[in-house]
Amino acid sequence: MAKIKIPPVLRPSVGGEKEVQAGGEDVGAVLRALASEHPATQTQLFGADGQLNRYVNVYLNDEDVRVLNGLDTSVGESDTLVILPAMAGGV
Repeated sequence: MAKIKIPPVLRPSVGGEKEVQAGGEDVGAVLRALASEHPATQTQLFGADGQLNRYVNVYLNDEDVRVLNGLDTSVGESDTLVILPAMAGGV
């Protein structure tokens, strides 16, 4: 199972955990497994079209999955996914 690091803003949706594990052969499958286990994350991660919300960044071992194969990027047992919601605002 891949390790998923959960940002503070999503932790209430996963019972306060900083890190969870989920299985899947690619990034999409791992994130869908996370959403299946923790339904509140579904709309936080995915849009109605099933793609990542544009304000959600996902990194696989420090590489942005958008520059790899997106949700189709292969994931191994020892890989780590990091979910980082984009921040907006400023002066």
